[in-house]
Formats: sequence, C-alpha cells, structure tokens
Amino acid sequence: MSQLHKVALTFVKNIGPTLAKSLVSYFGSAEAVFNAPRAKWMKVPGIGEKTVALMDMGTALSKAEEELKFIEKYNIDVIFYTDSKYPKRLKSCNDSPVLLYAKGNADFNAQRIINIVGTRNATDYGKHLCRQLVEELQPYNVLIVSGLALGIDVAAHKECLKANMPTVGVLAHGLDRIYPSQNRATAEKMLENGGLLTEYPSGTIPDRENFPQRNRIVAGIADATIVIEASIKGGALITAEIANSYNRDVFAFPGRIGDDYSEGCNFLIRNNKAALLTSAADLAYNLGWERPDSSKPVTEQLFLPIDLSTEERLIFDILQEQKAPVAIDDLTLKTNMPTSLLAMSLLNMEMQGFIRSLPGKTYSLVR
Repeated sequence: MSQLHKVALTFVKNIGPTLAKSLVSYFGSAEAVFNAPRAKWMKVPGIGEKTVALMDMGTALSKAEEELKFIEKYNIDVIFYTDSKYPKRLKSCNDSPVLLYAKGNADFNAQRIINIVGTRNATDYGKHLCRQLVEELQPYNVLIVSGLALGIDVAAHKECLKANMPTVGVLAHGLDRIYPSQNRATAEKMLENGGLLTEYPSGTIPDRENFPQRNRIVAGIADATIVIEASIKGGALITAEIANSYNRDVFAFPGRIGDDYSEGCNFLIRNNKAALLTSAADLAYNLGWERPDSSKPVTEQLFLPIDLSTEERLIFDILQEQKAPVAIDDLTLKTNMPTSLLAMSLLNMEMQGFIRSLPGKTYSLVR
C-alpha cells in the first residue's frame, strides 16, 4: 500500500478517521480509494453526494507529497492503522486516528503502558507524587505516556528520563514544533528512550480544539490513566472521561479538601470515575501485574489456608484449579452460592490476602 496514499487519505476534506477506515475496508487499500471512480464512493456506507462533492483528491495528494518530503528529511515514522506497529490498544477505540506520525524508538505495543495526566499548575505535592510513582514503577518495565504539557505532564516525562524509563509525549500539533517551547530540551531527550507521537501533519499549530483530540490518544494507548492533580475543569478530567468511555481503568491520587488542584481528583473518586491510588503497589495490584521479584521460580504448590470457612474453601479450590482468572459469573455457577454470600466470601478472602480482584470482575489466587 502506497505511503503517499495513506498520508493523502488524512488530507481529504470531510473524511474523519471512522469514514477513512470504512473507505479502506470497502476498497481494500488507501491507493484503491484514490483510484476508485466517484460512483463507487457513493456505495460506501456513510458517504453521500455532499461528501463526495467536497472530496478534492488532487489537493490531498499534493499535500501528501509535501508531507512526505518533511517525513523523509526528519526521519519520521508513519504508522497506518493496519500496520503491526500501530498501537493495538488504541486501534480498539472506534475513533482512533487512521494514521500516526512518530519520532524516537518507543514500542507502542509494550506489555505495560500507563498514562499520567494532571494540571498545568502542578504544586509541590503533585510533583512529589509524580516522582514517587515513577520511581516505584521502575521495576515493572512500564512505558509512561503523557501530553508534554506544563505541570504534571512534563514532570512525569522528566522523572522517567531520570529513572531511565521509556516515555512518550503525545502532541496536539505537528512534529515541526514543540509546544510549549520550554519543553523542547525534554522532548529531545525523550527521543533516546521513548519519543513523540501525533496524528497531526507538519504545519499544524496547537489550536485549542486539538487538545481534547490529543487526549483520546493518551487515553486509548494505555492500560490505565493516572490523574495526579487536577482541577474540576481541564484536560486531565477530559482524558479520564475518555478513558472511562473506552472501558479503561482510571486511578486518581486523593488530595486535601479545599485544594483547587485536588478537587478534580476527589471528584473522580467520589463519583466512582476513578479508583483511589496511594502508590504504585495499588496500581500493580489492580491491574494484575506480577510483583517485580516474581521472576523467581514459583512452585505450583500453594499453602492451604486453615482459617477459611466452608464456602471460602470451595472458592479457593476452584481458583486453585484454574490458571486464568475466573469471572464472578462463573464462580456463581461453580459454587452454586447465593450472590450475596459469594460476594461476602470473596471480599473476606481478598481482605485476608488470599485472592485478588482483577479488571472485569474476575478473581485469582495470590500466588
């Protein structure tokens, strides 16, 4: 598939990511889209006469030719949504970009990816939490994503650089600039371990409407969103809302009552839009990550707790037989317990440290 046509597809007027993917799916490739007669475009679901009338394919190809010169000059990686390099987590989001521009050496399909977001007006409390979280995450081999904005974003990137951890900045503009400019030095260092990512071609300025669009990439590319400090209004809460819409985990550090830049975090926790976070251990536990020392050989023989009730012993035996986490619905069927009794037993076992609850209301033994 021609790279020129992949890039040109993003320059076609009135064609957003969803419609662009429909066109490629219908015709088989980006190149085939450009070679198809207009009558065939009309058969694609979602495309009408008005859309076809505004499609200026010649202009789109001309712009793409110019963009390719920029791409080659600055060694930029072009990642189309059908490429293996395209972030798989992001691809599962229905409004994901059809094409991404990247610089650096980041693996966008790393085993563990989280994003850290927060206010541009970070306090000492927020910066301290950021430093502590990144340091604690270092043994887990995590790629950390943020938006390279002032405040919490750039603090997260800088802490990653100090800890020699990969970090990616998602931009709301083209790769021909860095905004804000005072983050340029940090951005350049990030290219050595991580990099920069954007859906916008060169020449795109950081317009206000680009930032919420950028936030969907930040939310979609990661397993979880971490909000460190945020006011009630701002990009961090937008990112958290988008992450929730993608059915991704959201976590927030609590703050003092009355602090403007903790109000957003407390709002998320209070309204069950984010789980309360106090350390990296909380995050690892909730995401089902193995402890850093778990590379040591683990024997399959588990100790048999003697202080479990009959119901809890039954649950223990079922979980011990299964290598994969078991959903609560399956446990209901296997144990034949009333839901209330099962829920109480699971909570008691979790509080005692015998089992852990995982995303999707699944459970496994703590081995």
